[in-house]
Amino acid sequence: MKTEKIITPFNGYLAIVVSLVIGILILVGLSTRNFFLAIPLIPVFIILVKGLIIISPNSSKVLLLFGKYTGSVKQNGLFWINPLYNRISTSLRARNFESEKVKVNDKMGNPILISVILVWRVKDTFKSTFEVDNYENFIRIQTDSAVRKLAGSFPYDHFEDEKATITLSTNFDDVNKTLEHEITERLDIAGIEVIEARIGYLAYAPEIAHSMLRRQQASAVVAARHKIVEGAVGMVESALKLLSEKQIIEFDEDKKAAMVSNLMVVLCGDSETKPVINTGTLNQ
Repeated sequence: MKTEKIITPFNGYLAIVVSLVIGILILVGLSTRNFFLAIPLIPVFIILVKGLIIISPNSSKVLLLFGKYTGSVKQNGLFWINPLYNRISTSLRARNFESEKVKVNDKMGNPILISVILVWRVKDTFKSTFEVDNYENFIRIQTDSAVRKLAGSFPYDHFEDEKATITLSTNFDDVNKTLEHEITERLDIAGIEVIEARIGYLAYAPEIAHSMLRRQQASAVVAARHKIVEGAVGMVESALKLLSEKQIIEFDEDKKAAMVSNLMVVLCGDSETKPVINTGTLNQ
């Protein structure tokens, strides 16, 4: 048997009623010194009481009879089972697990720090009890292994691999789906259901974080400058065209070049511009 077997035990309330009746008969027999009535009923009373079990919501009992797996009870309530059964309690509640931050290499070989948040619960009580030694420790180890494999499958960002369609820092949905699929496959042997798996922490390792930050800042500055120059060129072109259409002033090539140069300096410069008022002619 490689999977769980769900069994339905006897009603525990009926067993309590029978136990009370037998208990009363035992007391009556002892009080009237009718030992032939009381003594045979004592073992029956003990068996009935010992077989009672209470199962809370989202809990289960794995039942063994002399080392042989008999079945699992997942119903909640009061029940009666064979008192010779060995009972192993297993929680079916959803639980969180946050892995430690581990240092791994991404696809491009850059050291990064990454951790994962996993939401899981026991689905198959037989596998979680008998297929692995300690399923909680098994979850920790296999999750760590899956995180390392995930990190090595994708680059951190597009700086190192511009052709990458999925990166760890941008495509969170795709990365989390891949992580969830990987962990689900690894934990199936332990009968664990993965409800959700997602990256909880992601950053460059400290030894390269400063260099990577400067690179990102430089890329942002270049992108911003490119946008500024694009806008400045459009504004200069519009200004020259408007002045020419309204015939406000006639420009030769030298004057156009000087005006374009001045406007580009004003529009693209970082510092605040200080205008110079020309009180003479344009030729001065």
